[in-house]
Amino acid sequence: MSSGKDCQPQTFTKPALGEKEVMELVDRVFGLKVSWLRPLPSYDDQNFHVRVSRNNGAAEGADEYVLKITNSEDSQKPDLLEAQTQAMMFLSAEGFPSATPCLTKDGNLMSLEAADAGPGNKKYMVRLLTYLPGKPVAKIAANPPILYEIGKLAANLDKALSEKFHHPSAKSLHRGQFIWNLANVPLLDQYIYALGQNKYREVVEQVIEQFKEKIIPKLSSFRACINHGDLNDHNILVDSSSASLENPQYRVSGILDFGDMSYGYYVFEVAIAIMYMMIESPDPLAVGGHVLAGFESVLPLTATERGALFLLVCGRFSQSLVLAAHTAVLYPENKEYLMITARTGWKHLTTMFELGQAAVEKTWFGTAEAY
Repeated sequence: MSSGKDCQPQTFTKPALGEKEVMELVDRVFGLKVSWLRPLPSYDDQNFHVRVSRNNGAAEGADEYVLKITNSEDSQKPDLLEAQTQAMMFLSAEGFPSATPCLTKDGNLMSLEAADAGPGNKKYMVRLLTYLPGKPVAKIAANPPILYEIGKLAANLDKALSEKFHHPSAKSLHRGQFIWNLANVPLLDQYIYALGQNKYREVVEQVIEQFKEKIIPKLSSFRACINHGDLNDHNILVDSSSASLENPQYRVSGILDFGDMSYGYYVFEVAIAIMYMMIESPDPLAVGGHVLAGFESVLPLTATERGALFLLVCGRFSQSLVLAAHTAVLYPENKEYLMITARTGWKHLTTMFELGQAAVEKTWFGTAEAY
C-alpha cells in the first residue's frame, strides 16, 4: 500500500489512463493485443487485469497479466523499481508464488511512457506482470492454519531476500525517510492534520510518543533484513486445497505488491502481518498468536523484539489509518478503497490500546506457545 513518498506530503501523482489508452499501450510496448481488461484497486498506482488474445501469431506465454502503471513520482526512481522487479523474479525462482514480468518488445523489464491523462506532461513506468490465481485473504474467513502459514511465509520471504538476494539494485532499498517503513512512525506528525480533532487523533498521538520513547532507541538491537513491508490481506492470495466447505484448507497462491520493499527488521514484517490479518477477523486479538507462531517456526524473535511487538503493531495501524485519511483528502474519488482499513482499524487500535501491552501480549504469546 505504498504512498510512494519519501517524507514528502503526497502530490497528485496517480496515473489516470483510459481503457482505450491502456489497450494501445499494451500493444505498442509489449506487442500483445488486449481482448479484455478491468481496473484493479490501487493506493496510488494504476493497475489493470488484462487478458490478451493469442490468435495473432504472438509468442507463447500466459494469457492473463496485471498491467502496473506506477505513479509519476516513483516512476522517477528506476533503480527502486528495478530492485522490486528483480526481487519478484528472484523469489519466483526460489519457489515463492510471486509474479514475474513479461518483457517489452525491446527486451526490457519495464518502460517509461508518457500519458495524455492527468495534469502536466507526466511519465509513468509500465510493467506487465503474470497474473496470479487465488482470492485475497480479505475475502475468506481466515482460520488458524492459514494465519500460521502467513506468519511462516513472512519469515521465509524476508530470510530469502536478506540472505540470497544480491542484485546491485538492492542498495536502492535503503529508503531512510520512506513513510511506510515502520521505523518512520514519528513522521506521521506531518500528516495527522487529516484526522481532525477527535479521540482517534489522541490515540495516534500517544502511539507516536511511545514509539519515539520505547522503539526508536531499540532499533539498533533488532535484527536487520529486507522487508516486503506490505503483507496485507489484499496482497496475499490463497486458494483452497480441500473440497470441504465446512472446513476449508487454504494455501498461499500469490504474493502481490512489492512497492513498499525496504531495508528494515525481521520484527517489522511479523508486526505488519499481524496488523493486517486483524482487520477482517471476528476475533482480532487472537490473530497475533497464530501469525507469530508461524513466523517463529522459522525465525524465533529475541526478547527485545518480542517486547516491541505490541507498539510496532499499534504503529502500523497508525500509519495505515493516518496516511489513508491524508490520501483520501487528495484523492476523494479513491476514498472507498483507501478507507478499507479504517472500517475496523480504528476499533482494533483503540481496543488494543485500552487493553494495554501486558494483556495483549499474554494472549499473543500464550497462543504462540501452545504450538
